[in-house]
Amino acid sequence: MIKARVKSTKPGEALLAWYDAERRDLPWRAQRGETPDPYRVWLSEIMLQQTTVAAVKERYRAFLSRWPTVEALARAPLDDVLAQWAGLGYYARARNLHACARAVADSPGGFPQDEAALRRLPGVGPYTAAAVAAIAFDHPAVAVDGNVERVMARLHAIKEPPRRVAPLIRDAAAALMSRARPGDSVQALMELGALVCAPRAPDCAACPLSPFCAARRLGAQQEYPAREVKVPKPRRRGAIFILRRGDETLLRRLPPKGLFGGMNAFPATPFTRDVAAADFSQFAPCAARWRALDAPVTHVFTHFALEATVFTAHTRATTTPSDCRWAARADLDKEGLPTLMRKAAAHAGLVER
Repeated sequence: MIKARVKSTKPGEALLAWYDAERRDLPWRAQRGETPDPYRVWLSEIMLQQTTVAAVKERYRAFLSRWPTVEALARAPLDDVLAQWAGLGYYARARNLHACARAVADSPGGFPQDEAALRRLPGVGPYTAAAVAAIAFDHPAVAVDGNVERVMARLHAIKEPPRRVAPLIRDAAAALMSRARPGDSVQALMELGALVCAPRAPDCAACPLSPFCAARRLGAQQEYPAREVKVPKPRRRGAIFILRRGDETLLRRLPPKGLFGGMNAFPATPFTRDVAAADFSQFAPCAARWRALDAPVTHVFTHFALEATVFTAHTRATTTPSDCRWAARADLDKEGLPTLMRKAAAHAGLVER
């Protein structure tokens, strides 16, 4: 339970006092008095992109248990990293994670400390660079995520959608940063947005910034931040082909770049475009008595929603289609199938839902 807000005449001080009292014990967060580990900070920031803390916690622990240092991760085969990442989505992150680990491990100084140098690493954008610089090295960097955008929009009653006024949001956040504790200031703002200044039901009574909040004075907390008009995602159709041979299932290794790049998957139609049902058969890995399962599987990607018909068939063929291999049904859980493919496997009764 969040306690009552900590009173202070300065918003930055009030924020840090609240954070000191209410900060969560997260597996990637350094304990009080402990020097942050840049590897753990960076790993958590990559894993948390487009993903919730609840979804990442156990996956983070498993990742760290298997590869406790950046050097260990750099030495790992990419296949193992992709398999461990399966289910977290946005699979380009896993490939960049591995590439970044190798770059850092090859560098005599390890992780660079300033934002500009961090941004030159594979997969490290402006937000991640700022977060690592501030949290791991206590540099005066301002990391702005969705939580910070929401807090700043309400604190200053900023009417425009945050992404349209990014410099204004960043400057507002920078004004709250402590020169002595920039890393804690960054984490405090994120924590406040996650625990108190929630999207639908902000707990203003528990907020340390409540006395300074323009949206609260207006009684219009729910009106901020302004929302972008959402354009409906285009819908695409496709098909997934599950071919079985005894207790084995056919898998295809996907190209390094593109959707599910470098991962194992069932043969399927391309998901980069809508494929009419009449054209599904031309993408089957081989001629067989294909049977469509009753209902399609659905999956929502960043830029489109997919409805995929699952086809199953059995074969006794001794040859293997190009770019494919046979995997034992018992090992499917170890193959690191993308979430969509796991849905298809569950629909076909190959794995548990």
